[in-house]
Amino acid sequence: MATWAGTEVSALNPLRAVWLTLAATFLLTLLLQLVPAGLLPTCAFFQDLIRYGKTKEGAPPRPAACRAFDVPKRYFSHFYIISVLWNGFLLWSLTHSLVTGAPFPNWLHGLLRILGTAQFRVLLINLYRSLYTRPVCLAGGELALSALLVLAFLWLHSLRRLFECLFVSVFSNAVIHVVQYWFGLVYYILVGLTVLSQVPMDGRNVYVIGKNLLMQARWFHILGMMMFIWSSAHQYRCHVILSNLRKNKAGVVIHCNHRIPFGDWFEYVSSPNYLAELMIYISMAVTFGFYNLTWWLVVTYVFFSQALSAFLSHKFYKSKFISYPKHRKAFLPFLF
Repeated sequence: MATWAGTEVSALNPLRAVWLTLAATFLLTLLLQLVPAGLLPTCAFFQDLIRYGKTKEGAPPRPAACRAFDVPKRYFSHFYIISVLWNGFLLWSLTHSLVTGAPFPNWLHGLLRILGTAQFRVLLINLYRSLYTRPVCLAGGELALSALLVLAFLWLHSLRRLFECLFVSVFSNAVIHVVQYWFGLVYYILVGLTVLSQVPMDGRNVYVIGKNLLMQARWFHILGMMMFIWSSAHQYRCHVILSNLRKNKAGVVIHCNHRIPFGDWFEYVSSPNYLAELMIYISMAVTFGFYNLTWWLVVTYVFFSQALSAFLSHKFYKSKFISYPKHRKAFLPFLF
């Protein structure tokens, strides 16, 4: 793959440090949950902070003080409203810049610089002129197209999840912690900025070689798009299966109890919706061409956070249903 001339990229910029810290935090939390019960003291406040929804039922007794921080789980829709609006704006900004050549707004460019966006200064090297009789193809177009596609994937993913929250999912009176609520709001703002920060820049302008961006399409863009569609379809299917557990054949909600789900990836793992979430983010890493370190840190965080939620859900199902399928794993088929 072609390289940039005069690339200035710090090994550990603020953005990478944030995702690395989040990944390490959730890895440590997951490891603590894997320790057999009784070997470590139990902290009710800590357990209340890492659990949400049905998994709070399997936690130690909740102190009354914890209930003061409860937020309805149906407020998940707020995350996706913020994401659709914010990441829709970022997608429009990037598209507008690519089509018209307009620079990013000063405040957005300044925010990206604070987070550690890579700034590229293109150098015209006489050696290239002497060695090549045709223009040198750099990676600017590939990176810009990758970021545009990933930002579009993120926006479409958020739009679909918002649709599911409003018209598919059947929420009970389950709750989440207020810290989880605010983290969810900030998360989708940060992840959108992470995508935009991968765009090659020359000052406030997006740097692209050649005016036809589609000519920069590569095989990994197509592969990433196919993986995104495939993973999204499975996640949607799993959410429909979960919602149907609370409806009769006419589609009317008749209860909000938990039952054992069957079908699709539920035949292999307890939380296939979390597995599909991971696959969606991996599809974005593929779209970036496999080599984007910053995005792989995002994927690492998603892996450990979804693995934690899946493990707690798996424990809940096993404790509630004696007849729960023994062959099912928590998160990764046949492994974990």
